[in-house]
Amino acid sequence: MAMKTVVLGGKGMLGSVFTEAATSAGMKVTSLDLPEFDITDADQVAGLPSADWIINCAGYTNVDNAEQERELALAVNGTAVQNVAKFCANTSIALLHISTDYVFNGTVKRPYCEDDVPEPLNAYGSSKLAGEQAIRKSGAEHIIARTQSLFGPSGHNFVNTIARCLREGREELQVVDDQISCPTYTVHLAEAILELLATSYRGIINISSTGECSWFEFAQAIAAEIAPDAVIKPVSSKVYNQSAVRPAYSVLSKSLYEQLMGKEMPHWLDGMRTYLENGQWV
Repeated sequence: MAMKTVVLGGKGMLGSVFTEAATSAGMKVTSLDLPEFDITDADQVAGLPSADWIINCAGYTNVDNAEQERELALAVNGTAVQNVAKFCANTSIALLHISTDYVFNGTVKRPYCEDDVPEPLNAYGSSKLAGEQAIRKSGAEHIIARTQSLFGPSGHNFVNTIARCLREGREELQVVDDQISCPTYTVHLAEAILELLATSYRGIINISSTGECSWFEFAQAIAAEIAPDAVIKPVSSKVYNQSAVRPAYSVLSKSLYEQLMGKEMPHWLDGMRTYLENGQWV
């Protein structure tokens, strides 16, 4: 019998890709998102259909706006997740929830492991941590998959922004060089999640691309594919005076994932090149 999955946030950048991948893998998928389904509506959550897994890709993701919309961010990333987790616990449905590297403060100059103590720097990270904590307290069978710096079709992302600027003829761009992350292609992440569902692992696990880079280095790599003559200049993040403080180094360690699955995630460069070659950013 085909595995039944319910994808929350099914129209989003990750949710849409996961829905497609799961359907292609032969799963029976119910994809839910706004406006028909609102994860903050407790009654709608209580009426979710039966399934083997609920995959929660829904979330408030605007890091800067979260500083002014703390209650909304917490409602989506914390309280709503708590309600989903309680539903899963009461119905014996397993929950896979997408979380973030922004639960960490970025001061540890090594990749973060699953058991490192979270200390978010901003409202977005705090709201995501609240969701993690609610799941762990709920008693639901669960996987919390922390990931980072997503790019892919069906959503606003850094690759789209840089590539479009270059295609529009911008000859010089300034990009921050003091924030290190690991850009992750949603197609690769969706494939990894599908494989993870087939294992017996439960708990927190980091899943992001192999490697690391600054946003400046990422932009350089994009330019090399789109407009090799463009000039990418490094600048401090202080130049942009963003509302939310971001971790300077938030690379996630994939050691646990590699031990569990017996392989590495694809490199961020491979994901970026595939994304650009497929023209998915246009």
